[in-house]
Amino acid sequence: MDLIISVLGILTLLLEGISCQGVYAPPTVRIVHSGHACNVEEERHAERVYTIREGETLELTCLVTGHPRPQIRWTKTAGSVSDRFQDSSVFNETLHITKIQRHQGGRYYCKAENGLGSPAIKSIRVDVYFLDDPVVTVHQSVGEAKEQFYYERTVFLRCMANSNPPVRYSWHRGRDVLSQGSDKGVEIYEPFFTQLQGETKILKLKNLRPQDYANYSCIASVRNVCGISDRNIVFKLTNKTVSPSIKLLVEDPIVVNPGQTVSLVCITTGGEPKPTLSWVSSSDSLPEKSVVKGGTLTLPAITSDEAGVYSCVATNNVGNPAKKSTTIVVRAMKKGRFWITPDPYHNDDNIQIGREVKISCQVEATPPEELTFGWLKNGRALRSSERMVITQTDPDTSPGTTNLDIIDLKFTDFGTYTCVAALKGGGIPEISIDVNISSTTVPPNLTVPRGKSPLVVREGDTVELECLVSGKPKPIILWSRADKEAPMPDGTLQVESYDGVLRIVNVSREMTGSYRCQTSQFNGFNVKPREAVVELIVQYPPTVEPVSLEMRQGLGRPVAMNCRVLRAHPSRVLRYEWRLGNRLLHAGHFDQSDETEYTVKSLNREGWGEYTCDIINEAGAGRCTFLVTGKAYPPEFYYDTYSPLWQNRPRVYGFKLQWTQMNPNAVDRIVAYRLGIRQMGQQRWWEQEITVEGTITKGELITHNLTELIKPEAYEVRLTPITRFGEGDSTIRIITYSAPVNPHLREFHCSFEEEPICMFTQDKNDDFDWTRHSAATRDTKYTPNTGPSGDRSGSKQGFYMYIETSRPRKEGEVARLVSPFFNVAPKNPYGITNPPAYCFGFFFHMYGKHIGTLNALLRQKGQAATEGPTWSLSGNQGDHWKQAKVSIHPTASFQVVLEGIRGPGIEGDIAIDDVTLEEGECRDLPAVNLRSAAPSTSAHIWLLSVTLAMTFRWGHR
Repeated sequence: MDLIISVLGILTLLLEGISCQGVYAPPTVRIVHSGHACNVEEERHAERVYTIREGETLELTCLVTGHPRPQIRWTKTAGSVSDRFQDSSVFNETLHITKIQRHQGGRYYCKAENGLGSPAIKSIRVDVYFLDDPVVTVHQSVGEAKEQFYYERTVFLRCMANSNPPVRYSWHRGRDVLSQGSDKGVEIYEPFFTQLQGETKILKLKNLRPQDYANYSCIASVRNVCGISDRNIVFKLTNKTVSPSIKLLVEDPIVVNPGQTVSLVCITTGGEPKPTLSWVSSSDSLPEKSVVKGGTLTLPAITSDEAGVYSCVATNNVGNPAKKSTTIVVRAMKKGRFWITPDPYHNDDNIQIGREVKISCQVEATPPEELTFGWLKNGRALRSSERMVITQTDPDTSPGTTNLDIIDLKFTDFGTYTCVAALKGGGIPEISIDVNISSTTVPPNLTVPRGKSPLVVREGDTVELECLVSGKPKPIILWSRADKEAPMPDGTLQVESYDGVLRIVNVSREMTGSYRCQTSQFNGFNVKPREAVVELIVQYPPTVEPVSLEMRQGLGRPVAMNCRVLRAHPSRVLRYEWRLGNRLLHAGHFDQSDETEYTVKSLNREGWGEYTCDIINEAGAGRCTFLVTGKAYPPEFYYDTYSPLWQNRPRVYGFKLQWTQMNPNAVDRIVAYRLGIRQMGQQRWWEQEITVEGTITKGELITHNLTELIKPEAYEVRLTPITRFGEGDSTIRIITYSAPVNPHLREFHCSFEEEPICMFTQDKNDDFDWTRHSAATRDTKYTPNTGPSGDRSGSKQGFYMYIETSRPRKEGEVARLVSPFFNVAPKNPYGITNPPAYCFGFFFHMYGKHIGTLNALLRQKGQAATEGPTWSLSGNQGDHWKQAKVSIHPTASFQVVLEGIRGPGIEGDIAIDDVTLEEGECRDLPAVNLRSAAPSTSAHIWLLSVTLAMTFRWGHR
């Protein structure tokens, strides 16, 4: 049996065209779906389209073959601008989306790659179907009338519903269906598209009549696609129907202090039907703590962030919505700043007796019109005079600014001046700013201390950049990058400093450059900003490649290692040092080259280990590391083995373990494999050594049979190659038990008892489908005098396949049932010289006066359709089951097709059951075997079913 299975596996590989590459095979891929789809169309715009209802679960599975095992990746194109799925990917065989939404529609790609050939890619477009409730809006053609808004007016009722597929609309007045031409006072516009409202349908009522005041219903339908039922909306049109109007019972604007509770009240003053009220804000969403109750919006403990425009909106789907707005202003003041301006008429930067001095004070306030200022000198209030002029606002500067002009400065004017800012409404603390004017008040000056520029530091150090600042009052210093538009080390563009020092912790090479220190424009003196520049130079060790590299090599072979400098500062590299462990192998200096190489001419056992190359400059060393080993690469399990599992005895089973060796020639010859196996859930490993004779070649398939495995337990298998170096890298896989799909590989039998119907499929190019039924489940109203009353064995519970010929079927229409593919395995790798023979058999039931024709056909892979059926029978054959057998002689992978053709009437049901396919010519042919295929032959070959093999194979992964 083991020999038979080995031959089968090898023949299967030959047929799959892999022999030219050993057992390595590039990936193939196909997409299968769950049963949630409404429909799957194979050919629509040259793509597969999978339709699903919104809210259902999308499940797509990517089935792949290939060796090594391909990696699978799901990606998606954008279904909409907001859909960002395409930026990510899913590395699973199955893509699962629960409660799919409309924006998740689009094209989904499954990509499989294993490094051999081009990646395999298949796609399927997912179309999400939905239907929203329709909305009816009412408009009129002229402006509002004072009385009876719609009296003698033309009215438009517009119906709109979002949907996929396109929606179909119908209008009703009461119970009457409205259609074009059915009423002279009514016109119906077919659906048209507007950019804002999508597809709509309009009902026009010309010069309203008494009978036009009624209930109008709009029915939106997608014709029950995907089981989506129709949606209905009713609008009552009366002579009182009018668009909404509202009134806000609040002031505009509303000025409040932070922490207050604000209530906005909105009431409706008109509208029929009764409008609904809602609130919106200029920030797109209402504050989280806001409370809406009817037309009242309450904002408890309001903050400055919640200030803005709030609008009350009333809608009743008549005319345009009504909207009223108010602005909420929350009082606030931010800390101010000051500056001193020396005499502007003499271009002075210093304060001098007898000249003019202006003190400016600025505060940001909300609302700005409530801002008031006061001035104090040495704590006593100041009033504007001829020599001390106070102005509340200055049009030449920012708003919220007050100025104190001191004309003809005297010694008695020296002192502390205080600017006090407040809001008229109260509730906000005052802000006061002190400014000292004295004989020592001088403008600022900036210098860099000697020896502080340029600064040379090493990467990772802490450095302080320093600018000396003088002047009174002392200004704030702003630090920024001077040589490029780059952020400071903390990520900002400017950093404030009150002592002129910029401290950088853990300095990096990217921080090399010029740094500018300058005085803040309006802090201290209102003079041209002073500035200075500090140069920072960061030294760092060489950056090298490769940082780490594993090199596998056998004994007696050469090994070359190369270490290259990418960048360094200073760029003048001093020296390099090669080591094995701690032992110095070679050292030297760089000349013109930026790389160094070390070669082991003939590797010995002492040569295995970790080699390092240090490239050193003044700032430190960069290191390349090479791990030289004789460790073998991991083996690669072969998952596409045909029928790897077999029955040993009733309670145990066996498994054919197959693998190839990755890069077997990269290291010394593999002398053995250590096989470890343990039952899932157990801790203990059982180990044995598998001896290898001779040299393993790339792609060579290695086989080992695992026996005495207990049903139905799963096992974890670990495989480790062994060379003279020792153990290599291990590979682990899981073996699971499943009952064989067809334990008798030499025959195929299907009685249609299970839902998958033995992987038979319905032909997509026929007129209708075969139906699976049993007498126990068949409709009692079925057509009498035709069809079977039980399956082939006479059981009422047993299932069979039949064609239903009742309406809407027409004479001559065809239904085809197609078998899975069966492989014809040649005895030699050069092809089939003597076609083998198989016996194809089935039971049929052809009872009824309108019976048409039942054909059996042979389809061969890569060949045109056969000229005619290999078996055919027409007409009434009586109310009993009969058997048909026909010998076939395929020369390539093939399928058998059972074709039912509808006769002239409804009493023409044809049924089939118990389909078989056996090796060899048919014996004991029944009398109804009317037509047979090519002449017989006695060629002997195993029958292989690709579909069954694939199903079997997937069951063990």
